[in-house]
Amino acid sequence: MHGLTVRWSLSDAPPEALDELRTYIEDVSFSKFAGLNGLRFKSWRARPGEWFEGSYVFDSAKARDAFQADFEPTAAESPGSLIIGSAPVLIEPCKIVAVVRGPSGFRSSPTFDR
Repeated sequence: MHGLTVRWSLSDAPPEALDELRTYIEDVSFSKFAGLNGLRFKSWRARPGEWFEGSYVFDSAKARDAFQADFEPTAAESPGSLIIGSAPVLIEPCKIVAVVRGPSGFRSSPTFDR
């Protein structure tokens, strides 16, 4: 499998940026990515005040590369960048070595902490 990490710095972001990102994910982004061909998995991760990122796992290098090629030229104007106030500091493809689902299972959800 083929991964991609897109990370933004939150160090200079407005204090409300993470809450706005959560709302955007719930209202728009979750359903957009739920229907993206070639995507096996996406998570949105954050360390408040430090960074926010999207972690993607695609079923092929072709799907990952196509997504990256579409995203990179407009990354600075993406909704995440506009909410945070800056472009991503990292757009990095990677190889997914392994994935395991633990005994507690996993569910798709646009939010886990509200």
